[in-house]
Amino acid sequence: MGIYLSSPKTEKVSEDGENDRLRYGLSSMQGWRATMEDAHAVHPNLDSSTSFFGVYDGHGGDEVSKFCAKFLHQEVLNHEAYSAGDIDTSTRHAFLRMDEMMCGQTGQRELASLMAEKDQAKNMIEGLISPPKYGESKGQTDGGSSEEGANSDYRGPSAGSTACIAIIQNVQLLVANAGDSRCVLSRKGQAYDMSSDHKPDLQAEKERIRNAGGYVRCGRVNGTLNMSRAIGDMELKQNKSLPAEKQIVTANPDICTVELCNDDDFLVLACDGIWDCMSSQEVVDFVGKQLKHENRLSAVCETVMDKCLAPATGGEGCDNMTMILVQFKKPFKISTSNEEQPLASNQNSVCNGSTATSNDMP
Repeated sequence: MGIYLSSPKTEKVSEDGENDRLRYGLSSMQGWRATMEDAHAVHPNLDSSTSFFGVYDGHGGDEVSKFCAKFLHQEVLNHEAYSAGDIDTSTRHAFLRMDEMMCGQTGQRELASLMAEKDQAKNMIEGLISPPKYGESKGQTDGGSSEEGANSDYRGPSAGSTACIAIIQNVQLLVANAGDSRCVLSRKGQAYDMSSDHKPDLQAEKERIRNAGGYVRCGRVNGTLNMSRAIGDMELKQNKSLPAEKQIVTANPDICTVELCNDDDFLVLACDGIWDCMSSQEVVDFVGKQLKHENRLSAVCETVMDKCLAPATGGEGCDNMTMILVQFKKPFKISTSNEEQPLASNQNSVCNGSTATSNDMP
């Protein structure tokens, strides 16, 4: 996790797309890190009126971030609360469900498959093995369940991942976050943080950690993890007397919803590799200037990452970087299916969670 290359890998994986409500662009770059542990999920048409975007920043490996990118949006969509219009409940369930799934037998197999794919890709790059025949490495899984794992001593993955997602349903924006990835909304050029970075030194986070039997040292949970909420990291979730929400490290997200308006220009979701180098307002200002002469949104993301990349190892700008830029098409269109799928909230701004805060938005 802290090992650096002799020179950065600046090749980028980028993508652009759109529907009748929005445009998006994304890009990711390994940078100075020895491995790429970020993952992302983009589903502009999760259903007829809903778009889903997510960034996942892995630590200790990439299997948990990839697992989340593959399954978290499915759990949101398939939960009964979602069809009833309660996206808040379905989203919170999906975050906590990731840990349950990964501890189950099928989840174990999926994680093992993700790790095997990584090792296989590495070996292919190094010329050690031939590419697999079609279907050989495609394990069948429905994402796992919470049944007892194949290894009865298995307590879940020691690796972990942040998760920061944005769900846009008609004019409603819901952002859920666990960890230190971040989502920022640009309204009239002003940056509004739609998520809070979960750091161990925050008072509410520190209290939960201590109440669960942990401690904070040098800004890290139990002296190791530099964030206080994450999916995975199951060795820090072993207090049998406490629910998942009150463990030393929890996947329980803060959730914030806001009603979008024609003053809203774009949304940025990014891992901390970006936010370590630029503030929310600096990103909004920089992106706003880029959009005046650059139409390809992924190119704007690429430019941000190039700006953040450190000239040498040590300090800020050495982390993996992933960024998603969502630009709204205006005036906002309301889906005719809105009555069938009610919005998450009718309030202008609602935040739920133990530490969630949001700026007062005009």
